[in-house]
Amino acid sequence: MLMMRVPWSAAVIPIVTPMLDHILLGCSDLDQGIAFVEQHTGVRPAIGGVHPGRGTRNALLSLGELHYLEVIAPDPAQVGMKISRESLVNELRTLTAPRIVDWAVHTNDINAIADRLRKAGVAFGGPTPGSRQRPDGKVLHWQTLNLNDDRGGMLPFFIQWGVASVHPSVDAPGGCRLESFAVADRTGTDLAAMFRKLGIEVDVERYEHANIFARIIGPRGRLDLR
Repeated sequence: MLMMRVPWSAAVIPIVTPMLDHILLGCSDLDQGIAFVEQHTGVRPAIGGVHPGRGTRNALLSLGELHYLEVIAPDPAQVGMKISRESLVNELRTLTAPRIVDWAVHTNDINAIADRLRKAGVAFGGPTPGSRQRPDGKVLHWQTLNLNDDRGGMLPFFIQWGVASVHPSVDAPGGCRLESFAVADRTGTDLAAMFRKLGIEVDVERYEHANIFARIIGPRGRLDLR
């Protein structure tokens, strides 16, 4: 039987790709998700706001320059409303423990990404504009591009932040850092080829099944996510 390892168990820890923008940590209840992160890291994520029409709300934690953790959960105030990403909301409602549900890479030219994917024959949706009002009333703007087939969340979506929007890593609670980030499957070969096709640099590891691994270091300790 082929023995495989959890990426961070190796002597050489997978580096964090500079392209990574944020990791989405899904949970069924936002308050519980916030408490979970604070318990393990010693830093409490701050309420970010709600996503109108998506049925979710979030809390944010800076992980260093241009990296942050988004704790995302269903928004009780949007129950019964028409939701554009109902599948995500339904997935979050069924979670019994916080886990990684998605991740994003940033770009300064999302239209160039769209052109690259068209030429590569990769189906996608967008770019799609998005926005969120923060508790202080300021509105963040962005554009996203989502792959039609993201391999169950193994492949990321692309995000370009508005020029007047402050990146969440700048003003979200600090004190934590993202020590490692990697994706894995049984061989790593096919997944690595797909990332090259997308133009994304990321560590691809071998593991017994497809997974995403992240390690966050905080003043209180370590938080390993998958």
